[in-house]
Amino acid sequence: MKTHPRTRIKICGLTREQDVDAAAAAGADALGFVMYEPSPRYVSPERAAELASRLPPFITPVLLFVNAEPAFIEHALRLVPHALLQFHGDETPAQCQAWGRPFMRAARIPLGDGPATGTAPFDLLNYAQEFKAAQSILLDAHVEGFGGGGKTFNWSQLPPNVNAHLVLSGGLTPANVTDGILQVRPRCTTLAVDVSSGVEVSKGIKSAEKIHQFIAAVRAADEQLVPSP
Repeated sequence: MKTHPRTRIKICGLTREQDVDAAAAAGADALGFVMYEPSPRYVSPERAAELASRLPPFITPVLLFVNAEPAFIEHALRLVPHALLQFHGDETPAQCQAWGRPFMRAARIPLGDGPATGTAPFDLLNYAQEFKAAQSILLDAHVEGFGGGGKTFNWSQLPPNVNAHLVLSGGLTPANVTDGILQVRPRCTTLAVDVSSGVEVSKGIKSAEKIHQFIAAVRAADEQLVPSP
């Protein structure tokens, strides 16, 4: 009988010490720091290093880049040396692999799915193969600019069998993450979730209560997926 591992959780867009501490205390597995200056959640590499220094063992800092200059990435990695990389722009497989570090690659999934919306279907199977060196493929909604914009794409449009580790993102909240996990996890090797706006009171300002609610909803999904004895 197929069993499922615990769903890993990343809280992204951290900007404050108290939010880092709250996410770590609630049981997050990874915390994301946005290295993209146009974002309202942007923090400098120096600020990211200050925040990441608060993390206890076994919680991974993640640095999110969008078409960043190599010198900027190199600088950030010097300051946060144990970070996982996350690429959200137009980076090629070679550019992602150039750092010799584990990385996640964001896939921008259209909000619509087919001729009715004028949007071409997204070939996730081909994308996962193209970025097969990635630790995981992060699924985010394709909106104007970069990042999911708090939008949820149609989970049912994903292929039924993706030979990759996936990270579900885009518009997740404590109210919908359980359903998202139940729908998407059977379609992939393993599934993690990534939330930003869904646990905020304003852009870049997290709510400790919402973080706890989100993690509780993830654990509720895990319990539903455990096979009966």
